[in-house]
Amino acid sequence: MNSIKIISTALLLSIAPLIFADEAPTYFELRTYHANEGKLDELHARFRDHTVALFKKHGMTNLVYWTPVDNEANTLVYLLGYPDKEARKDSWQAFRDDPEWQAVYADSTKEGKLVAKVDSVFLNPTDYSPDFPTESAKDPRLFEMRRYTTNPDKLDALDARFRDHTVGLFEKHGLTNVAYFHLEDGRDASETTLLYFLAINDEDTRNAGFKAFSQDPKWKAARDESEKDGKLLIKGGVESTFLTPTDYSPLQ
Repeated sequence: MNSIKIISTALLLSIAPLIFADEAPTYFELRTYHANEGKLDELHARFRDHTVALFKKHGMTNLVYWTPVDNEANTLVYLLGYPDKEARKDSWQAFRDDPEWQAVYADSTKEGKLVAKVDSVFLNPTDYSPDFPTESAKDPRLFEMRRYTTNPDKLDALDARFRDHTVGLFEKHGLTNVAYFHLEDGRDASETTLLYFLAINDEDTRNAGFKAFSQDPKWKAARDESEKDGKLLIKGGVESTFLTPTDYSPLQ
């Protein structure tokens, strides 16, 4: 019996990454890599040829990989999904310990490290966020990352406005909702931040969509009603970054 139990446990552990990979992610991580000067193409090659597959091997869900349209900072931005926080920890440890990754890393950094700095933001989806899309559009798309910073105690009101009005009005005016997130509880600015992603055909159609949205009587009424007791966002509380999917990104 003990030998059977040992074999069963070993089998379960061996297939655990595959089980995790099939679960819908509930815990997300937005990672930004700042490449060293002249190293961004090599960083892309390492992800394309090795890292993406190794992430999948160790139970991480590759969702989307981007480069900013204005990429003077030489960054790679990508989003991973996990079943939960503990699974994230286990997956990264297994990835770092993988001899294949260690060999790839050593070979790719023989002439210097590719990455100068990594920024990581942990995210939980809002209750009104659509399921993260798994199918790409037929035509190339542009994505927009938007970060809203609210006044104190106004995040719930902003969520209500998005839940009841904004999300639907975006779709009405040709702005595709991809995902909406809060920062993980306890993180800096978690009580005042909404981070979300839209997909659009290009900047011209995006601008036309936002113009139509801003002039929509339903939006104006929702905005005015939600701000009877004061503005929801701080002054300058909207940050926007346009992003282009990499050639190896699952979502295009």
